[in-house]
Amino acid sequence: MDGEFPQPAPEPDILDLQLPVARSLPLVLASPHSGTQYPADFLAASRLDPVALRRSEDSFVDELFAAGPRLGAPLLAARFPRAYVDVNREAYELDPGMFADALPKFVNAGSPRVRMGLGTIARIVASGEEIYAKKLRFAEVRRRIERLYRPYHRALRGLVEETEALFGGCLLIDCHSMPSGTDSACERSGADIVLGDCHGVSCDPQFVEAARLFLVDRGFAVAINAPYAGGFTTGHYGRPSAQRHALQIEVNRALYMNERDYQRKDYFPRLVQDLAELIEELGRVAQRCVGDPPRTPAWEREEHAI
Repeated sequence: MDGEFPQPAPEPDILDLQLPVARSLPLVLASPHSGTQYPADFLAASRLDPVALRRSEDSFVDELFAAGPRLGAPLLAARFPRAYVDVNREAYELDPGMFADALPKFVNAGSPRVRMGLGTIARIVASGEEIYAKKLRFAEVRRRIERLYRPYHRALRGLVEETEALFGGCLLIDCHSMPSGTDSACERSGADIVLGDCHGVSCDPQFVEAARLFLVDRGFAVAINAPYAGGFTTGHYGRPSAQRHALQIEVNRALYMNERDYQRKDYFPRLVQDLAELIEELGRVAQRCVGDPPRTPAWEREEHAI
């Protein structure tokens, strides 16, 4: 879809789940923001042109980490766009100012992400432009969340739990990209890749250090927790004391794409290869960290017993 307008999709596909032939690594990879299927009603409700809406995408990130299934780890990607529903938020982080009606009390209306305009239903795209031409109704937004957000997290939770059952633990790698504009946090940090562990909370430090050493050895400028320490997914799923680890990886878009016309750069295949080797390295660390050898799934044991 590089360089193209988003094509309206009345009922977008929800998820793309790629499973390995054999689960040989205690990893799960997730790409929550690389979706490109834009519902027709969303395009009609937006005051922005279709290309402007793409500024919130983590373009091609699912492709950057596509080696995961070949190496033995599942890859889950949302097919709907981040600007429509952001699954790296709580289910109901919403800005009351976006709505024509009152919001229920269970809505989190005061989070820092909501105040920035980047709640579960974003008010702005990454460049700061307002998305909607008029106010929304809560019932319509609730349908989006129940139809898209809930299935994504059911699938992700299931993959994490399956991995834990097989290996005794899991490392969830939450895959993202960051814009490189002259006034962006990415540009100010000077980083090619940012590793986020919620400031030491979401995963064992050895994962961060192994990733940092690997990437620095290949010439990347690496930052830790700045400017991105991890979002909802990293903080929600990361429980190192229970051998459930979560690491966020942000890749500078300037490395692999032209951010004006959404064309992949010639360097794209090389970056894919580097990230494949990073997945392998983190898989080796995870195998040592979680400790338990792979277990045969119950259904497979029963099949062999017949």
